[in-house]
Amino acid sequence: MSFKRALIATCLSLLPVAATAEQVGSVDVDWLGNDILIEAFADPEVAGVTCHVAYFDRGVIDRLQKGNWFEDPSNASVSCRQTGPITIGDIERDDEGERVFSERRSIVLKSLRVTRIFDEANQTLIYIAHANELQNGSAKMSISTVPLFDPTAAAQN
Repeated sequence: MSFKRALIATCLSLLPVAATAEQVGSVDVDWLGNDILIEAFADPEVAGVTCHVAYFDRGVIDRLQKGNWFEDPSNASVSCRQTGPITIGDIERDDEGERVFSERRSIVLKSLRVTRIFDEANQTLIYIAHANELQNGSAKMSISTVPLFDPTAAAQN
């Protein structure tokens, strides 16, 4: 990849994504100030779906001890559920899906993303949390699904 393309890709990754998260929990994991943060965000294009993302946040002491001051691990977990009547807006319907959430995990080159894929054949929304890096991508991921099944409609038939 040319330097110009890498610069453009980096700049684009810094643009805000429509979904904004609200921190709803924090779990202390050690005396170094490391925490697991839990954030909630509503899918910006699918009303009635809320996702919760949990990820590791390094404390100041850990950063000082281990160096690598400007980077957090890419590990994350996602869980998405129906939290109201589902209304699907203008979403991507191809097999690559659409990014619905992004948060930087380093100063420039690494971000945590949640991508939505619509499995139309099975009427299911798939959400996958994964890292996005300029190079050396990570295989660490987490997946959650939201079935588009209305049990009240099925009971009436």
